[in-house]
Amino acid sequence: MKHLASPREFYRITGHCLPWLWALFAVAFVFGIVDGLWWAPGDYQQGHGYRIMFVHVPAAMLSLGVYCLMASSALIFLVWKIKLADVIAAVSAPIGAMFTGLALLTGSLWGKPMWGTWWIWDARLTSELILLFIYFGVIGLRSAIPDQDRASKATSILLLVGIIDLPIIHYSVYWWNTLHQQSTLLKMGAPSISPSMLYPLLAMIIAFGAYFGALLLMSARNELLKRERHSQWVSQILN
Repeated sequence: MKHLASPREFYRITGHCLPWLWALFAVAFVFGIVDGLWWAPGDYQQGHGYRIMFVHVPAAMLSLGVYCLMASSALIFLVWKIKLADVIAAVSAPIGAMFTGLALLTGSLWGKPMWGTWWIWDARLTSELILLFIYFGVIGLRSAIPDQDRASKATSILLLVGIIDLPIIHYSVYWWNTLHQQSTLLKMGAPSISPSMLYPLLAMIIAFGAYFGALLLMSARNELLKRERHSQWVSQILN
């Protein structure tokens, strides 16, 4: 683990991983889009309007998944002082905010024909919006503190406090009477969704995950070069 946490080794290993992540994204995305938009049948209730879920669901899942990664990295940084963990948390915030914003946008586009409104202060929607504000708060707090070490500690604490919103988002459809449907994928037992819709959805989830992984590694590598610019290994790479 210490070997992998070395900035130099991380930079070297991730350089080999990036092409595979982009290849996985391309294959899964093409299959998911073609299958989801053309081959999958229309829904018996929602018609073809449900197809936006092939973007909405992966974005919503990643909005939570990225935050879990950030909170885990923050804990590792606070406890073990591993600087690479702070790099992961720092570069993940804008990406997580992007996925959260995309989830809210596609949710509104899906909600208009289904619910008759672009927005309602539903428990799931409101808690997801709060998550977006937490992302913005993490980004803003890190930018507002000039000292990098203090900024890292402050944002790590905020990340750990903000994680309380994640179970609220996930269980809001079970705890309260909401317009948002309950989960058909992440639940006990088999997913309650037709295989003809499930397979392209899983492909899009894989595609979005690979896309996040590629963006994360690229951003982390750039951030490492910035933070380690005075080290010998960076000088060797740049020269």
